[in-house]
Amino acid sequence: MLTVLGIDVSPDLLERWVDWLAPDEQPFFVTKKQATAWKLEPDDREPTPQDRDTYLIYNVDRQAARTAWLGAGQFQELPRADRARLVRAQFTYGRGAVPSVRRWSPILGPELKQQADGHRFVWWKSLLTDPKAVLPEIVSEDLGPSRHAEVRTWPRQFERVRELAGTFPGGSGPNCFGTVMAACGVEGAEDVWMLREPFEDWLANHTERGGRDDVPGTVFVWRDTALRVQHAALTIGDGWMLHKPSQSWMTPRKIRSVGEVKRATRTAGWRLERHRVVG
Repeated sequence: MLTVLGIDVSPDLLERWVDWLAPDEQPFFVTKKQATAWKLEPDDREPTPQDRDTYLIYNVDRQAARTAWLGAGQFQELPRADRARLVRAQFTYGRGAVPSVRRWSPILGPELKQQADGHRFVWWKSLLTDPKAVLPEIVSEDLGPSRHAEVRTWPRQFERVRELAGTFPGGSGPNCFGTVMAACGVEGAEDVWMLREPFEDWLANHTERGGRDDVPGTVFVWRDTALRVQHAALTIGDGWMLHKPSQSWMTPRKIRSVGEVKRATRTAGWRLERHRVVG
């Protein structure tokens, strides 16, 4: 069994990771002028949740207002110079999954020579013939491991914490809000993209302000300058917390220390509130 961030990953999930990192067709973001110059046909299809998070679609520069969906064959049919310009444009516009050749050439070797640009490339399944050498590094990049194996006492009043801790989601969508709500007994909350409004309703109806860091049941809530909730986590006692860093398929529900979660979530303009679960 493959282990990533201290969590077991089944062969089935690893196979889905390959599809999410390198789908048969992937989006390329371009301006109208670039689409014309490179003979790319814009396509307004709706991206999947996994596409959204793999390619960081929410961060793409708005001037790249056209989207062309290309398969590996279509991509390779473009003139090499155009492929190089297209790949560099994706990096410039902030699209995700445009790694550097320097970073991956020691692992992927000669196969990278078939890619468009000497400095950047995009993932196709032809580069993932050994997914165990690639996916664990991508998924674990910038993330600390789940420390659920170090927990000695699990909170009895939050029975689902142990079940949730150290698990990857079945795709993009499940987020920090749903993870906290599920840990506190809301059925099915761990499997959906929980929006701010239902989380705020739950917070108002099931918690009260206050709480301690060293006991189970304190919900940490981070708000931005407009008072919008941005992140949430739950203490489980003995200095541990359950949280999910984002809604991405790459981020697990994991156990970290209170201090580690605080440091990882520190963001300019955010402030921390504590709420104690009641009832």
